Amino acid sequence: MSYSPSIYKFVDGGDVPVPPDLDVVRAVLEPHDVGDPRLTVAEDGSLQFWIRASDGSEAEISADETGILVERPHAGGVFAIVAELVSRLGAVVIDSSTGSIVCREEERTQLPAAMQEDAVVIEMTGEALSAALLGAAS
Repeated sequence: MSYSPSIYKFVDGGDVPVPPDLDVVRAVLEPHDVGDPRLTVAEDGSLQFWIRASDGSEAEISADETGILVERPHAGGVFAIVAELVSRLGAVVIDSSTGSIVCREEERTQLPAAMQEDAVVIEMTGEALSAALLGAAS
């Protein structure tokens, strides 16, 4: 079973996430992409990245108009890349395995009312994101 948190952007308490800015996704992830650049953009416009941080930690990331999936992120520097992406998009991270929502305070206020109370508010850094999703042992 693989661990795959998702990234979504909510606006004004709406129940449905808005599409992420795919130009921002590319700007943040392309410098870290170690996959085949010919496969980055699919025919349907969705994006696929295999990113690697300087410490060797990796994740596969796919993005389309519905949101962003971070597949099998390794503990380590890759979480700093994901945190930068989340911050630049003004988005939140949802851990589907636990149902937890991790975000900055400014994004918590954009969540649907039913989700705001349970959101875990952090400073969006790689260390804080990793600790919130994986626990302090990571």
